[in-house]
Amino acid sequence: MKKTLKPREREQLLGTMYGGPMGLWFTLFFTVPLGIIILYSFMKRGLYGGVEWEFTLDAYRQMFNPSFAMVVVRTLWISVLSTFLCILIAIPCGYAMAKSKHQTFLLFLIIIPFWTNSLIRIYAWISILSTEGFINSLLMRIGLIDSGLKLIYNNGAVVLVLIYMYLPFAILPLFTTIDKFDFSLLDAARDLGATKLGAIVKVMFPNIRSGLSTAFIFTFIPIFGAYTVPLLVGGKDSTMIGNIIVDQVSKTRNWPLASAFSMILTLISLVGVFWMLYNGKREQMQKGSKKTTQQALEHNIKAHHSLRGTK
Repeated sequence: MKKTLKPREREQLLGTMYGGPMGLWFTLFFTVPLGIIILYSFMKRGLYGGVEWEFTLDAYRQMFNPSFAMVVVRTLWISVLSTFLCILIAIPCGYAMAKSKHQTFLLFLIIIPFWTNSLIRIYAWISILSTEGFINSLLMRIGLIDSGLKLIYNNGAVVLVLIYMYLPFAILPLFTTIDKFDFSLLDAARDLGATKLGAIVKVMFPNIRSGLSTAFIFTFIPIFGAYTVPLLVGGKDSTMIGNIIVDQVSKTRNWPLASAFSMILTLISLVGVFWMLYNGKREQMQKGSKKTTQQALEHNIKAHHSLRGTK
């Protein structure tokens, strides 16, 4: 006799069928590689590379080497500065896009750079910033300088190119959030005596907090793990954690140390993602409480008017 499934059981079965392939994909290509990295970080370095199956914390102890500590501090400094400047530039861009009548065209301009390989864009900046590049050639042609300025192979060039590479990741979430903002609140704040900047800071920023946190995460995490930009446009004092990981895998073949540094990137990424989810959930709860309060206020007003009508 054929068994008939209940509606709830049918939904669970369909959910398992739909989510199964995706779950298998994440297990094979995310969970398993992450587990291997975690395991390798606690193993002993092999004599000719690879790992020896012996539990040790040597890789994590090596991370406290002064040279590696300097790289971590430099990576944090470059990542925070680049992220802050990205958000600082993205806020007026997102505001202008939200107020514009040509949003589709502006979004198209933001997305266009993704159509080009990142290496081509980095080499374009090398040709612009090099000693014989576009900027130095222009300055020498108009007589402002006699010899080329050192605009490349330093931390400043790394920050500049990182901002160019990851600025769209800050603009898009901020534009999405600002586009949903009620701009009449800014006019109300201006009517109450606030300056234009004060209205934006005190009224708009609290309402786009989720967009700011998303923009921060979307820019900080990839910048923190950047490899090609500091390698190609940075100097000897521009090494970041991503370069250390690649060097430890390909040159010194210290897989446990590379795995330990990778664990830092993974933990920072997870903290950032959970922080973003927490902020989103908190904002939804605040909106729900405000909506409930507003509904209660409207109910009390209606009840008050109805009582006055009966009298």
